[in-house]
Amino acid sequence: MRPRFTIPPEEVEFSAIRAQGAGGQNVNKVSSAVHLRFDIAASSLPEALRERLLQLGDQRVSKDGVVIIKAQEFRSLEKNRAEAMRRLEDLIASVASVPKKRRPTKPTKSSIAKRMDDKARRATVKAQRGKVVE
Repeated sequence: MRPRFTIPPEEVEFSAIRAQGAGGQNVNKVSSAVHLRFDIAASSLPEALRERLLQLGDQRVSKDGVVIIKAQEFRSLEKNRAEAMRRLEDLIASVASVPKKRRPTKPTKSSIAKRMDDKARRATVKAQRGKVVE
């Protein structure tokens, strides 16, 4: 289950830009791609969530702590805006759940003994491969 959070629209800044790639004559006239900018420090997200977002080694998070997402998949500005918002929500959801702390475990005595037996067997096989001394 994903934790629920809401992103107020006033905290997200959208700017329409021209999309890259092929698109015929229309590509030079219409700004259908979207740049989404979300300032993590100025957001209303919980403090723990903001810290994990800033620690995230994602290329979409700038050094200033601003998430920048570019969406240009669709030909419609509104669809690209919705896609950018969905990606932002997915990014925040990825850090929303606290990862379980790993407890290091010891190998069992039998697994250690088995490993040592295998090593000894391998060593004898390799030792027998040497030159024959008469």
